[in-house]
Amino acid sequence: MQRTMRRIGWVAVAAVCWASGAVAAGHTGDTWPEPDIPVPVFKTDTFDIRDFGASTAADFLNTGAIQSAIDACHKQGGGVVLIPRGVWTSGPLSLKSKVNLHLMRNALLQFSRDFEDYPLIETWWEGLPQVRRHSPIRAEGQRDIAITGEGIIDGNGDAWRYVKKGKMTESQWKNLVASGGVLTPDGKEWYPTASALKGRQYRDAGLITPDKTAAFFEEIADFLRPNLVVLERCERVLLEGVTFQNSGAWNIHPLMSRDVTIRNITVRNPWYSQNGDGLDIESCTNVLVEGSSFDVGDDAICVKSGKNAHGRKLGMPTENLWVRNCTVFHAHGGFVVGSEMSGGARNLYVSDLTFIGTDIGLRFKTTRGRGGIVEDVHIRNIYMKDIPGEAILFDMYYEAKDPVPAAGEVRQPPKVETLPVSEETPQFRNFHISNIHCDGAKKAVFIRGLPEMPIRGIHFSELRMKTTGGIDIQEGADITIKQSVIDATETDPLLYVLNGRNVLVDGLSYGTHAATLLHAQGERTNGVVIRNTDTGRAEKQLKADYGANENNVKLINP
Repeated sequence: MQRTMRRIGWVAVAAVCWASGAVAAGHTGDTWPEPDIPVPVFKTDTFDIRDFGASTAADFLNTGAIQSAIDACHKQGGGVVLIPRGVWTSGPLSLKSKVNLHLMRNALLQFSRDFEDYPLIETWWEGLPQVRRHSPIRAEGQRDIAITGEGIIDGNGDAWRYVKKGKMTESQWKNLVASGGVLTPDGKEWYPTASALKGRQYRDAGLITPDKTAAFFEEIADFLRPNLVVLERCERVLLEGVTFQNSGAWNIHPLMSRDVTIRNITVRNPWYSQNGDGLDIESCTNVLVEGSSFDVGDDAICVKSGKNAHGRKLGMPTENLWVRNCTVFHAHGGFVVGSEMSGGARNLYVSDLTFIGTDIGLRFKTTRGRGGIVEDVHIRNIYMKDIPGEAILFDMYYEAKDPVPAAGEVRQPPKVETLPVSEETPQFRNFHISNIHCDGAKKAVFIRGLPEMPIRGIHFSELRMKTTGGIDIQEGADITIKQSVIDATETDPLLYVLNGRNVLVDGLSYGTHAATLLHAQGERTNGVVIRNTDTGRAEKQLKADYGANENNVKLINP
């Protein structure tokens, strides 16, 4: 196989209402470095795609014209490739060094719906080496590249994606089925072609293994949906101003790249889009994301670093990442780490984000088999409104399911067993999370580690949350919650600790009363302290059972 197959008003109100709990940047003593990331600079020479034969005619495919402009710009030392206003249809493009692909306002670069325009190539998908269709925009091993302007890049992803019946209205589903495509035997999923449906039957269908031939991949080629923009092993990258939307799979995927700046972009996908992530930053170093908005079908801003043995062998963490001043509307998670994080992640600085209607706000997910260490994560000044799931979630039992169960869906808790610690055991440690505001969520904080590897060193301060449920800590160690308000409606218990070690709650307020302040379980629960908290307003201060010993819990009244 050749290489070619290779809403803002609420935030202002919340800031006023909770002004007494706000903390200024650096108030907690958690000093942050400022990003110093080089941004590419381009020559002013302009290569207008119309000069290379591009046309806005409805049936005209501009792949050759646009690629010729990119190639000419690159060969002549760089500059700007200009996409003028108008609708331009194209097949896949390869971005090259020293080229700034610039879309004018009212320019729409829309990619072809013809699958055959996109050859199969070897690339990476979900942390593994895989065969996929060529992305609409791809750069590999390039330096000083950019996509800028005020235009729109549309991947025509509805042509590629399979759709679940449960995510559509009855009329939407009828129209989709009437448009063509094929259904699964149970009639619950729609695929655009028989080739796409055939790929569904294989686990990791695109994974490159010795037993798979080129003919195998060709048979399921339509299942191997492309990400909209892939930037692999690139240096000095700038994405600015553009709207990226309607991707076949993930939207934007910087991979094993460094010195990446992403600012003032808009990322959009339908809420029902499968694998419709916004931005997946994988095994990258020195990244700044700021001033951008996301409204997508899966995770919005996601940190990854390879999957399982492949990721551990590659050993490329995502590190030195700044995310600030962004807004997320619909998404499975607002800011996310995982689940493919086997190469690790460290030195992440996340601040001044707003999540509105996002399934889960801050989401950290992994599972046994991944390995990898996620550490030194700093988060502050996060504002959330109407979160269907958890405001903050750490989970080492991740399953590839939507984070919020569908109506009538019953999910069983995972089977708990203790396994030996090995390189396959993931770790979350040393997180500092402060000044978090949430008006409406299913639960304030959920932490679930492994018996053999607790989630360790998570430090919360200045939480201000109005939620249904309170705080749930399972298999956590060295956890602190300081100077916080958890105004929950379900308070039996307000705090739940299962096999928690060295858990300190200091200065907690909790509304008018609590049915049970703390419910402790598990024989490994030890060193749990609640202090500077009005325990008298709780109907029951402490409940300890299933192996937990009341002597290992201290309630120290103010």
